[in-house]
Amino acid sequence: MNDTTNQPLFSYGTLQLASVQIGTFGRLLEGKQDALSGFVQDWVEITDPQVLRASDQTHHPILRKTGLLADQVTGTVFQISPQELAAADSYEVDDYMRVKAQLTSGNWAWVYVAKET
Repeated sequence: MNDTTNQPLFSYGTLQLASVQIGTFGRLLEGKQDALSGFVQDWVEITDPQVLRASDQTHHPILRKTGLLADQVTGTVFQISPQELAAADSYEVDDYMRVKAQLTSGNWAWVYVAKET
């Protein structure tokens, strides 16, 4: 993935919401369904006022790594520009980190997961 072409982003949470897409990217995104193995969905409390306004939700889903192939989370893969990826980085709170992961389709995408402590 280079810096000049669209970047695949796997979303399983609020980045799938139209209101968040408009607020973060200035447009609605089109995507394809996919899944990520080796993770389970958990929840994180959101306290950032800007993120609370954008999502209108006090808790957001967050992925925690288990490494078990039986654990799987479904979501949507969006093709976004490098500038939009930077906007997504700004939207996500400090509990998340962005990593490259291979999806069940075999394709690779960026995904926000729980920071490893």
